[in-house]
Amino acid sequence: MKRETILILDFGSQYTQLIARRCREEGVFSWIEPWDYPLESIRAMAPVGVVLSGGPNSVYAVGAPVRWEDLAALGFPLLGICYGLQAMMLREGGAVEAGQVREYGRAKIERRGSSRLLYGLAEHEPVWMSHGDHTTKLPEGWKITAVSDAGLIAAVEHLQKPFYGVQFHPEVSHTPSGDKIIHNFLYRICKARGGWNMASYAEEAAVSIRNRLKDGLAICALSGGVDSSVATTLVYKAAPDKLRGVFVDNGLLRKNEAQEVEAVFKPRLGEALKVVKAGSEFLADLRGVAEPEKKRKLIGHRFIEVFKNEARRFSDAKYLVQGTLYPDVIESASSRGPAEVIKTHHNVGGLPQELGFELIEPLRDLFKDEVRRLGRELGLPESILMRHPFPGPGLAVRIIGEVTLEAVKILQEVDAVFSEELRAEGWYERVSQAFAALLPVKSVGVMGDSRTYEQVAVLRSVDTRDFMTADFSPLPHAFLARVASRIANEVRGVNRVVYDITSKPPATIEWE
Repeated sequence: MKRETILILDFGSQYTQLIARRCREEGVFSWIEPWDYPLESIRAMAPVGVVLSGGPNSVYAVGAPVRWEDLAALGFPLLGICYGLQAMMLREGGAVEAGQVREYGRAKIERRGSSRLLYGLAEHEPVWMSHGDHTTKLPEGWKITAVSDAGLIAAVEHLQKPFYGVQFHPEVSHTPSGDKIIHNFLYRICKARGGWNMASYAEEAAVSIRNRLKDGLAICALSGGVDSSVATTLVYKAAPDKLRGVFVDNGLLRKNEAQEVEAVFKPRLGEALKVVKAGSEFLADLRGVAEPEKKRKLIGHRFIEVFKNEARRFSDAKYLVQGTLYPDVIESASSRGPAEVIKTHHNVGGLPQELGFELIEPLRDLFKDEVRRLGRELGLPESILMRHPFPGPGLAVRIIGEVTLEAVKILQEVDAVFSEELRAEGWYERVSQAFAALLPVKSVGVMGDSRTYEQVAVLRSVDTRDFMTADFSPLPHAFLARVASRIANEVRGVNRVVYDITSKPPATIEWE
């Protein structure tokens, strides 16, 4: 049976991925494409419905992304959100104005008459607004189904066709009944069957993987992180005789991490897992190097060399398994212009070209939280699934300045204390990412009756939904004091501990 899909056309909204997530949470698979996605491709996809996202532009701006007539002619149910609504109204013959009244943040709407989209909502509902332009006149054949407390049109629908629009954002958590609105669109309007979940995804993926691997082996670069762990396990369960996993211990991992990864995966993969200890090679490459990008590139090049040497052992290897996620696919396919390189991506992107492999990306349709759910479906332990993100270059980019064996050992101990205390107090699962970094400066301290001159450790913990922006975690002062005391007392080489309270932006999450 063909997968039931909601197509989301992206007009540039910061909330587009949230629309996709809400649809999936309701049991219907969703897929995002740029606003100008070709009509013939939409027909071929045959979605049960189409959502037009919000966007930052005015519909009257030069070059504003506006399309409607071709979508309306398809006959699929359509939902326009914010900018998507304005584009619908303008092209249908209505009026949109950039008026004096703008709505940003929390607002209230009042329902007007019956509405299939707003079915089950109260007469007055809190919503989240984010717009300057607004509809002032409806096209012929449309009706108003809600107005805002500022007196602006907040929701509309066509009298005869399955076309709907809302000026607010039902996909964000600040619209408490937004899930009901999305549910109504999916099931009352699009007549979706639902039932999409991780179990069904695992079955679909397994069939696809087995078909793909009929003519060769697949190699997976296992890192022990969530994405590569789930991807490796999924492929192995689908075709156990066709996978070879390679875990490269680069000597830059967290304390005991290499042993933990081997302990989890050796029983699962058996002889299909090869552990390569190459820490001395990586550290030799990094000797005397302090510049962050150079460190990343040296580590990337060495990883490719180590991996190539292992790959040569498998003459019939044809595929490379990567844990690419859906947000990576969206960002790499973005049509909204070039993005500045903040730092080189730390995946194994150079390997397919280097080795002539074809890619297998079994997670490329999924968001991070969905990958974790899939991992549970596959039986992976929480110690792997709830592990915080860890950069591909490892501790090398958390040691500011030159990377030495001594610095790695110091940072491993500092990070271990921080993680241990976070877990003990129940914070590890509540924050999005936490780690320690080591600064290339020394400070004066006093221990006992002696003067010390040792390094400064930085603790960093952030809360984020999508890792595009982040706030520092408000960890209790007493907790931080205890962590700092333990580090100063237990880790030789550190006599000062500071806590980073910078958000992203202006900072990045990692220090390098």
